[in-house]
Amino acid sequence: MILAGDIGGTNTRLACYSRTRGGLKLVDEQIYPSRNYASLGTALHDFIAQIPGRIEAACLGVAGPVIDGRCKTTNLPWVVDRADIIELTQTPHVGLLNDLEATAHGIDDLAPADLKPLQIGTGTAQGNRAVIAAGTGLGEAGLFWNGRGYLPFASEGGHCDFAPRDELQIELLQFSQARFEHVSWERVLSGPGLVHLYQFFLTREPDKATPSVAAEIVGNDAAAAVISQAALEKRCPLCVAALDLFVSLYGAEAGNLALKLMACGGLYLAGGIAPKILPALCQPTFLAAMATGRFQSLLQSIPVYVVLTDRAALLGAAHYAKDLLRTKRQ
Repeated sequence: MILAGDIGGTNTRLACYSRTRGGLKLVDEQIYPSRNYASLGTALHDFIAQIPGRIEAACLGVAGPVIDGRCKTTNLPWVVDRADIIELTQTPHVGLLNDLEATAHGIDDLAPADLKPLQIGTGTAQGNRAVIAAGTGLGEAGLFWNGRGYLPFASEGGHCDFAPRDELQIELLQFSQARFEHVSWERVLSGPGLVHLYQFFLTREPDKATPSVAAEIVGNDAAAAVISQAALEKRCPLCVAALDLFVSLYGAEAGNLALKLMACGGLYLAGGIAPKILPALCQPTFLAAMATGRFQSLLQSIPVYVVLTDRAALLGAAHYAKDLLRTKRQ
């Protein structure tokens, strides 16, 4: 059996696969609310107990920086250590990856139906690729094109300084500086970031709030979903403004990442938020914010896709684990 995991700030998704001639076959998959568990080990122990068969190899994609086989998760009070996973799984063939690196490993295993093109582009589809994912946090990763294939690598670019681009965004930065010691892109471009944008507009124009929507947002762990849905349904002017700014910021940082990585091979929007706000991403705002400046033509040549499935990181982790066994035999 192959064990794979996608460990996020909201959910811990675990799956086991059997190896077949065609690749991998899903045997079981479970989702555990991350904050219901004191550690990853507890959830992992529960899942392993129901796996039919011995674990041959495992790989977990974890939301946080992985250094020397160890990760302190960014949005959870967990420490994930490869040595502990080896002990739990009883196999030495264990990989521990950043979750966006795991997603990058899964890109080529996605079906055409799993991708929604936002921009066809005019490039040759060869060259580096970039992956950006707004969810509980903001993840970023790349795939280096070596002339023969893609080599995924991790990044913590979501924690770089937020850079405003107009007067409204400068005002947002000042508002954010009063709340946070450091204003990173993740502070404005994530689930909590969308709530933060709504609060920014609520402070600016409280008279435009829709009372019923405002009441639903207060104290709601799913406030970001409430805001995005109210925006898409045009039920609240402040939610509409927050989502519109969110999409613009998403486009801006996606363009930043594409330029830094020279992602001529494609830009992929993964994570939990993009599929839920797809109608907004399909409007001109995202691409207009992405393709600005002196390299506008380059950015317009890059294929851009929304990853519609939430299983890309899980697929990537599973294939990475399978490759650990292939490397062992060589």
